[in-house]
Amino acid sequence: MHRISIPKGVRAVLLNLRYENHEAYVVGGCVRDSLLGKEPKDWDICTSATPDEVKELMHRRGIKTIDTGLQHGTVTVDMGTVGKYEVTTFRIDGNYTDGRHPDYVEFTESIYKDLSRRDFTVNAMAYNSAGLIDPFHGRDDLQAGIIRCVGNPDERFEEDALRILRALRFAATYGFSIEEQTAAAIHKDAWMLKRIAAERINGELCKMLLGDGILNVLLNFSDVIATIIPEMEPCIGFEQNNKYHQYTVYEHIAHAVANYKGADVKVALLLHDIGKPQCYTEDENGGHFHGHGVPSRDIAEQVLDRLRFDNKTKQEVLELVLYHDTMIEPTPRTVRKWLHKLGERRFSQFLDVRMADILAHAEGTQESRIERCIALGSIMSEVLEAEQCFALKDLQINGRDIMNLGIEQGKRVGEILNSLLDEVISGALETNTMLRCRWRWSFLAEPKYPKGERVWVGYYNAEHELCFILTSKESREFYFLYELVDGEFKKLGKARTPKELEDKFEVSKRMRCAQ
Repeated sequence: MHRISIPKGVRAVLLNLRYENHEAYVVGGCVRDSLLGKEPKDWDICTSATPDEVKELMHRRGIKTIDTGLQHGTVTVDMGTVGKYEVTTFRIDGNYTDGRHPDYVEFTESIYKDLSRRDFTVNAMAYNSAGLIDPFHGRDDLQAGIIRCVGNPDERFEEDALRILRALRFAATYGFSIEEQTAAAIHKDAWMLKRIAAERINGELCKMLLGDGILNVLLNFSDVIATIIPEMEPCIGFEQNNKYHQYTVYEHIAHAVANYKGADVKVALLLHDIGKPQCYTEDENGGHFHGHGVPSRDIAEQVLDRLRFDNKTKQEVLELVLYHDTMIEPTPRTVRKWLHKLGERRFSQFLDVRMADILAHAEGTQESRIERCIALGSIMSEVLEAEQCFALKDLQINGRDIMNLGIEQGKRVGEILNSLLDEVISGALETNTMLRCRWRWSFLAEPKYPKGERVWVGYYNAEHELCFILTSKESREFYFLYELVDGEFKKLGKARTPKELEDKFEVSKRMRCAQ
């Protein structure tokens, strides 16, 4: 017999019940996980004692109870520091008129009748120190890697259609196959999921996507996925017809989801190409999906709203879907730009989505894109390690510095900071140099300054007198350095970057800035 290690608090509850001549077992998921060698998250207890009997005998022993769900026979026993445990009376369920809850429950003294109402054989096992109660051969199904309904699958799904998704979730989580009759019922009864609340579907879907066996589930039960996400239907069987893809749109999505082993971008991967069929074109070079990030984002928003995802997740997923196919040049300047746009966490997620997407492309087309993705990750690490500037908080100048130059508090201060940040990200300004030399600067726009040019930086001496200005045309193809002489600006030269001008005309030396 396989012995299950039961926590101290659970053992105490079982012993108290059995001391009063009541049957008591741990049941369901905790038994399943224990037999699989996994640590159970929760320990559920079932007993022949009625809720009133459970409460009375526990109170006699000075143990607190909480009325958790008396109508369904559940009482929570508070064992203090060792935990709280739900204790449910053996029961038989009545009809499920609402497709979720039984119309009534009838208490029974038979553990076998109680187990017969449960969803799958692997969840219909009970255990105590006397041994394993397994009337439906759940342990055999565990060993064989099979998900099988208890009794008639149609009846189980009619009772609660969410069990359809639970079956897929267990199959994905444990890498199990679904027994033939159960699978047939899933396909036949998938329509029942339309009457299930969005929040419940959301929960099961997110858990399902995390399973290592998700690829087989998505491929074998695409009709179920299309039932809960109707927008996915056009993707199923849609051929891509180009050298970069060996799968249909839906198959590609499934492989991309399976390629990522983490949790945070699974939903984005599920929806990243959902808009492809809307923008398909074809020419002599094959099929194309130009700009499919936009319709994919729009459709994803509909899906996320309907399935009641929280706003934070929605924002995250929609950005990843929109930009997932963006080709980013692996240079520090470009990476800083995208770090500013997305932030560190989202850019890292973008790389995860991008890599999972690439790995689902046709063999022979992946290498250069993988290398680019790896390069972007390396550059991001270098930027972060070097504490390079890509956000306002990283600027070595703040709003107070701007206002000290005579700019009034308000919208203009933010505009100046954001413009400066843009210049730093692009490499046009080096804030470290500016700080080291303590150059004073301001954004200026009075008519006496060069017409048709935007003044970016003013250089001040130790007496806070303006000596030089740096300007450019709107194109920023060149930057110009002017020296203020006798109240007029004299052009000294032009260059493609401010630093070239600063070095050429020895601005730091001429300013005699304090180090």
